[in-house]
Amino acid sequence: MPSSIFVNLAVNDLQRSRDFYTALGYTINENFSDDNAICVVLSDAIYAMLLKPDFFKTFTTKELIDAQNSIQVLNALDEPSREAVDAHLGKALAAGGTETRDAQDMGFMYSRAYADPDGHVWEILWMDPAAAQDGPPDM
Repeated sequence: MPSSIFVNLAVNDLQRSRDFYTALGYTINENFSDDNAICVVLSDAIYAMLLKPDFFKTFTTKELIDAQNSIQVLNALDEPSREAVDAHLGKALAAGGTETRDAQDMGFMYSRAYADPDGHVWEILWMDPAAAQDGPPDM
């Protein structure tokens, strides 16, 4: 079984991305960062590899999408409480992100979402621990 995930995203301005993600409280792993990419440490097992578009293209033969206008993936990260979800979103907005939808409150789960400056969407959620263990109630 894999022990880590590396989410690779094309970004137009590495410094702007570095500033945005560090403003959220994340650190940069400089061992995997250079003039073409930065490695954002989201947790002990989750990393966002932010790559310049030309460098990103060396890993695929497919066309890159414009994340400002299209979406291919919705990344979701959990937080330990509803308040932490709101605080995370507040940091993202203060750092230049944009909220992409209204908050969703399903009782057992609360989530909000933002786009980073390149348009990549991050959903931030809290789930009641009982629901996470037993599965969500019938909807």
